[in-house]
Amino acid sequence: MIGVITGFAIIMVVIAVGYVLGRTKIIPPGEARLMLNRVAFYAATPALLFTVVSTSPPQALFSPVIAVSLLATLLTGAVFLAVARLLPGREQHSAADTAMGAAAASYVNSNNIGLPVSMYVLGSAAYIPPILVIQMVLLTPLLLAVLGASGAGAGGTTRAVLGAVRTALLSPIVVASAAGLVVCLTSMTVPEPVMAPLEILGGASIPMILMSFGASLNTTSVLDSPKDRSRVLLATGLKTLVMPLLAWLLALALSLEGQERYAAIILAALPTAQNVYNYAATFRKGTIVARDTVMLTTFASLPVMLLIAALSGR
Repeated sequence: MIGVITGFAIIMVVIAVGYVLGRTKIIPPGEARLMLNRVAFYAATPALLFTVVSTSPPQALFSPVIAVSLLATLLTGAVFLAVARLLPGREQHSAADTAMGAAAASYVNSNNIGLPVSMYVLGSAAYIPPILVIQMVLLTPLLLAVLGASGAGAGGTTRAVLGAVRTALLSPIVVASAAGLVVCLTSMTVPEPVMAPLEILGGASIPMILMSFGASLNTTSVLDSPKDRSRVLLATGLKTLVMPLLAWLLALALSLEGQERYAAIILAALPTAQNVYNYAATFRKGTIVARDTVMLTTFASLPVMLLIAALSGR
């Protein structure tokens, strides 16, 4: 269980640093804090994604565990969309807000918690890059398209949606992920003078996102927004409990056994990715739901993963 504990320690310590820096005004409140998110979105995270995806083994992309992860993500997001329509106060939330809630309920933290968990709990890091590819190349463009269309203020017209899709597909994180996928599948070798700077730049991504996240906790408290509270609780419950359950059912349906079934369930139990908060903060849509769900699932997923490990005899 040391991998699970290590992954959570990484997140909590860096969030705490951001909180202290915000508390002491070293990270200024308001708009200045969002600069960390913008630098991460446009520079550091693309570099990180390219280096991780491009160096992953191609055969890992076609594991049945990845099929379970994709299906569990889609089903969990769909459940959120369906239930959110029934919650009170839905007229106060835009389509972009709802999309962010669905992402918060289904996007797994595959990097700064997923990597150590995969390495130390599952015994291999090969499961993580394919999940990154799925989220960044397939799912993120759809999310960014909704955010972009809403931000354009064009009311969801065909032109606005097509423009938002084009913008999403050309966004730095999607382009970097797609480029990494090409390098991975073609077994190209990236020259060291190119890869080394990208690795250094990519290393700044997660700390910047987490510090901005921690600094944001100085302005509001978790579950402090009445109009967002039900959606935060819904997204947290879906991510923490329902998504691992769906992964277990899907693993049974696909006849996964042993290590593959265990991996599929553990990966589904990972907390919400900080990138969801980064997108929300960058586009200023669904920020509270994303932030609060990230925080709550980060705490709640640890006992869930420990329970899964115990039930699996690990």
